[in-house]
Amino acid sequence: MGVVSDLLISAAVRQTKALDLTTVSDPLDFKRAVHLESGTTVGKADKVFHDRRTLSASATEDLDLAGVLLDAYGVAITFVKIKGLFIAADAANTNNVVVGNAAATAWAALLGATGTLTIRPGTTVGVTAGATDATGYAVAAGSTDLLKVANSAGGTGVTYDIVIIGTSA
Repeated sequence: MGVVSDLLISAAVRQTKALDLTTVSDPLDFKRAVHLESGTTVGKADKVFHDRRTLSASATEDLDLAGVLLDAYGVAITFVKIKGLFIAADAANTNNVVVGNAAATAWAALLGATGTLTIRPGTTVGVTAGATDATGYAVAAGSTDLLKVANSAGGTGVTYDIVIIGTSA
């Protein structure tokens, strides 16, 4: 089963300022793209997980990156390196989605063992490893493999979309 990925982060911005006789413009076209062929070495990925998930009020979940998540075909995935991670909090959420700081065996390669990232309603975050990055964001089964996702408060549930691209070796 092959996996080919194109990961993109971009911002297109144009700011203008009217002067006496002219208007000046500062266009910005910021793009970072990574193309990954199928495989497990540099510039490649062979596993993908994607899902829309909902957490009830004040709930948390630990996404086990090594052996528990299922791919689109129902096959268990064991990530060894993460090459791309994208999380989008639903705009209709009232509470934030908080990622990171699992109680045990936290996946620490991105945020450290206790770091968290707050994703406000309607917000999307993404990170990619470079196409020439041989390391990616390491996952070690049983020791650093849990990505905690939490609903920041009570009262209402939260929905989020998640995409994880990585390698099995």
